[in-house]
Amino acid sequence: MTRARGAWLRAARAALMGTLCVLCLAPAAARAASPASAPGSDEITPAERLIFLTDHLHGVAAQTELDYALIDSGQPSRSADVVKVLVLSEDNAKGDAQVSDHSGSVNLPIGGLQCNPAIIYFLEHDIAEMQGLTGGQRRYFQQRLRLALAAGPQIDSVPSEIGGKPVSARRIVVQPYLNDPNAERFAQYTGKRYTFLLADGVPGQVVQIRTDVPGPNNDFAHPAHTESLSFQSALNKLPSPGKAPAKPSSNAPRASR
Repeated sequence: MTRARGAWLRAARAALMGTLCVLCLAPAAARAASPASAPGSDEITPAERLIFLTDHLHGVAAQTELDYALIDSGQPSRSADVVKVLVLSEDNAKGDAQVSDHSGSVNLPIGGLQCNPAIIYFLEHDIAEMQGLTGGQRRYFQQRLRLALAAGPQIDSVPSEIGGKPVSARRIVVQPYLNDPNAERFAQYTGKRYTFLLADGVPGQVVQIRTDVPGPNNDFAHPAHTESLSFQSALNKLPSPGKAPAKPSSNAPRASR
């Protein structure tokens, strides 16, 4: 694995034993690829595999733009930002998908990962916010989320809806800061919850990624803050510069709010 890939896929089991060391996942990836891994070994969990090691862009045609709405409850008067993933090569076979938002092109530590880069965009965005809000170290928040996924959270099959059409989705929920020995430094975020919703029937497979900071008494029904990245549409066969823009494909689902 490349170092960029390791930025999100590091086996942090050593941290569970009280050390800040992180180990590269390459040995774990090799074991996970074998027919059987020994119980308790550093194998990649199904949650990690679904989020980071799945070829989410398989089946997406070249020159397809996937649009996602980034909504922050802390800015209700501001319209949703649009995060765009432009798939340049069919199935993203060359790993050259490009990401942009209101600020323009965004460089991400994708490395050789084949996951939808919208996932890395949201997590990088979230960790930068946590760093700014708490004054904590970026690597620390990244590690806490990595540990939560390495713990093997459950993957639930849940019904969802895209453009009025039902889809079968897989949901992963983690709370990285529960039982965090340093939680007193940012107590208001201890219960923060991350929800990943993915579905094979959606271009790019990402239906939504959402974070919720609960209200008083751990009230998720009335969260203090939420932020989400939600699939909106797929625009196929984008024209070359100078040509009239194409309309969204009639076969591409659109998310309803």
